[in-house]
Amino acid sequence: MKVIRLRDGKERSLLRKHPWVFAGSVEKGKADPGETVRVEAQDGRFLAWAAFSPASQIRVRAWSFDEAERIDAGFFQRRIATAVALRQRMAVASDGVRLVHGEADGLPGLVVDRYGDLLSAQFLSAGTERWKAPIADALLQATGCSRLYERSDASVRALEGLEPVTGWLRGDGATEATIREHGWRLTLDVADGHKTGFYLDQRDNRARLAGWVRHFGLKRVLNCYSYTGGFSVAALAGGAEQVVSVDSSAPALARASAHVVLNGHDAARHEARDADVNATLRAALEAGERFDAIVLDPPKFAPTAAHAERAARAYKDINRLGLKLLAPGGLLLSFSCSGGIGAELFHKIVAGAAMDAGADGAILARLEGACDHPTTLMFPEGEYLKGLAILKQ
Repeated sequence: MKVIRLRDGKERSLLRKHPWVFAGSVEKGKADPGETVRVEAQDGRFLAWAAFSPASQIRVRAWSFDEAERIDAGFFQRRIATAVALRQRMAVASDGVRLVHGEADGLPGLVVDRYGDLLSAQFLSAGTERWKAPIADALLQATGCSRLYERSDASVRALEGLEPVTGWLRGDGATEATIREHGWRLTLDVADGHKTGFYLDQRDNRARLAGWVRHFGLKRVLNCYSYTGGFSVAALAGGAEQVVSVDSSAPALARASAHVVLNGHDAARHEARDADVNATLRAALEAGERFDAIVLDPPKFAPTAAHAERAARAYKDINRLGLKLLAPGGLLLSFSCSGGIGAELFHKIVAGAAMDAGADGAILARLEGACDHPTTLMFPEGEYLKGLAILKQ
């Protein structure tokens, strides 16, 4: 077993059971991409069994902090079985479920979603890439599914020195799936949908929007960066009379319009605008439009903290425009999925947007990802999705 020796004092994160070691913390030692290594403190103390990634700034990702544990096929079977059992205990209100959420499930770099009887996985680290075949077998064993599609095409693979890979890993067949969520039906395609095919992390927030639309009697709703219209369906289910979905993807908007009809709503109550969100918000202001509820769920503006300043300006701009477009007493749901923007900073950004818009609002709720996308005590960086539900005063 190859040994990675850390610089003096750099063992603190591993002693706190945090799974990452950055390149600057390594004093000596090297290994092949994804190879399992023994990580030691400078005095030779065992710290963790980990996967080595020579191309990444996150040079080491810990698999286990137990010196007696062996990293083999059985290890991945146990970890995956534990992750699946946790989701069963959560009783998620959908047959679209996040089964493995990377570091939160002790499997850094692995993301797995289940859509009915179809699994879709992302192998995002050198370690998961090296163990791909045993992981795939363990996933089928733990779930009883026979089909697993790989969506390892996220940009973060390049940081690991890995090429994008997509296609059937186990089984084959249609890549389309229909899931049920809070009584709604939503369709997706694991081959060309975002992430693994869909945004399951917003499941509970969609349900909350439906409840608030109903409770406050909100009639006209604007869903920005709407993708395939999950929030649009939720707003219509809550009783909205008119929903406008804005996205720059015509195929996503077509699926959003299909979702409206699939769930029994009048197509005339939904308008799909294939356009840039910022331009749409500015044009709507100039046209004197007003909305009773607005959802701002943009893509990742800040993948790392280094991008935070530029991202803050982008978040501030769309929230300023959104608050101006919102009718008095209206509801704003504003989100950030950027890991480089923490919840406290996001609050300050939205507050600054409100100042510029000459508006104020009461925070109705602080929002986060669904429970099957857990944040653990030892890995707070996993809290990537944060949001605010604000009632404009």
